[in-house]
Amino acid sequence: MLYHLLLPLKDSTFAFNVVRYISFRAAAAMATALLICLFLYPAFIRWLQRKKFGQEIRDDGPETHFSKAGTPTMGGLLILSAIITSTLLWARLDEPRVWMVLVVAAGFLGVGFVDDWNKIARKNTKGLSGKVRLLLEFLISGATIGVGVAYFGIDTAVPVPFFKDVAIEMGWGYVAFAAFIITGCANAVNLTDGLDGLAIGPVMTSALTFGVLAYLAGNVKYADYLAIPYVAGAGELTVMTVTIAGAGMGFLWYNSYPADVFMGDTGSLPLGGVLGTLAVLTHNEILLAVVGAVFVAETLSVIIQVVSFKTRGKRVFLMAPIHHHFEKKGWEEPKVIVRFWIVSILCALAALMSLKLR
Repeated sequence: MLYHLLLPLKDSTFAFNVVRYISFRAAAAMATALLICLFLYPAFIRWLQRKKFGQEIRDDGPETHFSKAGTPTMGGLLILSAIITSTLLWARLDEPRVWMVLVVAAGFLGVGFVDDWNKIARKNTKGLSGKVRLLLEFLISGATIGVGVAYFGIDTAVPVPFFKDVAIEMGWGYVAFAAFIITGCANAVNLTDGLDGLAIGPVMTSALTFGVLAYLAGNVKYADYLAIPYVAGAGELTVMTVTIAGAGMGFLWYNSYPADVFMGDTGSLPLGGVLGTLAVLTHNEILLAVVGAVFVAETLSVIIQVVSFKTRGKRVFLMAPIHHHFEKKGWEEPKVIVRFWIVSILCALAALMSLKLR
């Protein structure tokens, strides 16, 4: 919005010329999202407490978590409000890819809100039916990418990392593939959100990584030099990726151990959906598995646990997702969190290093 309002004024006031640059608007967007969360969370937390929007804790979870019962949840409402507001203020609104990410964010926010509301109203941890939730997420992401393919020139070929000029053309099958990626990423982040600050750290790391990838893919010279697909307009997604980091830092100020507020499904589902959409729109669908390796490990631990128990009657992990396994082994919660953050950072660096391994 500010880009379109201020850039025409550059002829009379040269200082407004800075809004042309993605780097300036990205920094401003990050600061805006950070300040929104830092200053509004105290009042928002008090509002959640008055409404008795408290977290329900699993009966079979680690005993150390029982004291967290009643901690305000649905904190993701403010995270996403900060992200959407900052993006609308600082991103170019004539870029369809920005709107596609915003649509997924808003849609998954709605699904997460209904899920959290059901948990609070019913006073249990189950919430919305898993099948219904997955169907809604798949429809939202599929419809968004389908419109992008039909009207905005979204490429349907999937590049293969580490190989130059190798891509798998999927045609209209790409829509279902992309919807699977986005839905899977959303639920992987949701599974990771089990400890204070555990999910938001890798979310910020992944978002900043996709910010770099989006900026490079949106610049024809950098894309040609690195032998990655050039995606016109992708650079504008950088503005949104840093708003995630800014809002995430503001949230982490209050979510760090011991947490004053949880993001809930209202936060984890849309944040994961946005990361998946960024991977799709920058054509890093496969590389997402490296960038978000922490989320992948959390999801695989649940799948392995369920399959093992149903087929052999035995559990592989003391408890799934895997962060609870380490808690059961005696790791203190802050140690689990920080070590998962470190792994996330290393995976992000590995993903960026892959740009030259082609």
